[in-house]
Amino acid sequence: MNCRLLLILCAAQIAFPQAARDLEGIWSNATITPLERPADLAGKQTFTAEEAAAYEKQVAERNNVDHRTGNAEADVATAYNQFWYDRGTKAVGTRRTSLIVDPPDGRLPPLTPEAQKRVQATRARMEEHSTDGPEGRTLGERCILWATAGPPMLPGPYNNNFQIFETRDQVVILNEMIHDARVIPLDGSPHLASNIRQLMGDSRGHWEGNTLVVDTTNFSGQFSVRGSDDNLHLTERFTRVSPDTLLYEFTVDDPTAFTRPWTAQIPVTKTKGPIFEYACHEGNYAMVDILAGARAAEKKNPK
Repeated sequence: MNCRLLLILCAAQIAFPQAARDLEGIWSNATITPLERPADLAGKQTFTAEEAAAYEKQVAERNNVDHRTGNAEADVATAYNQFWYDRGTKAVGTRRTSLIVDPPDGRLPPLTPEAQKRVQATRARMEEHSTDGPEGRTLGERCILWATAGPPMLPGPYNNNFQIFETRDQVVILNEMIHDARVIPLDGSPHLASNIRQLMGDSRGHWEGNTLVVDTTNFSGQFSVRGSDDNLHLTERFTRVSPDTLLYEFTVDDPTAFTRPWTAQIPVTKTKGPIFEYACHEGNYAMVDILAGARAAEKKNPK
């Protein structure tokens, strides 16, 4: 090997760890790997390459909504045909059978007894008042905040892209789903006062080597992560592990909701984009139709 080539290779090896702190770009977390390990895969943490290929084929068949069941409700129950979905077609690169890595069983820890009562009461209240007005519908239906857009960010049925921008003092994460933008200060400033609550919480970031660590508190409780409440403390970690791969890891710590903290990992891949505007409000005819249908039913069958 000549001296010039040796110098080039050495420079490349030195350059990537420095560039690895750069998280900018458009990324996709689309994957068919579920958050929780399916019951029929209990005890199996990872697939072999052959098992992963077979699983991908099985899930593709199961998720294909163009396979009509033939009953009268098929076109309503599966109103979106397959064209509109973008779940991804592959398991995560690690071939894990769940995104949850801790607990080791790949399952969400149980809710506390108090949290179980709260979740049941919330469901009952929403069912009873689901068509009183838009406030009775979910945040996603109201185009305010989509559950998988987070934080934390999880794969969903479509719009699984996000873009990261960096400045010296801030990081911005723009989600494609309902186009939420999180502005994360890196200046060491403290969290907001505990009495100030926000739907997406209050995020503060700092670097630990090449990993961006984002600490989020002050959630309002109106947005729940699988049963969390306003005591949710979320820690996210973003690490550039290769030019085209970003390892996203988050830990949910909420002692009044879960019996123990839990952690998930998602290797996300770089994509060309662009990210298109998700004009949710402008096309939200479903909300109008749901409420109009409820008012018509009330006139027909007054209480």
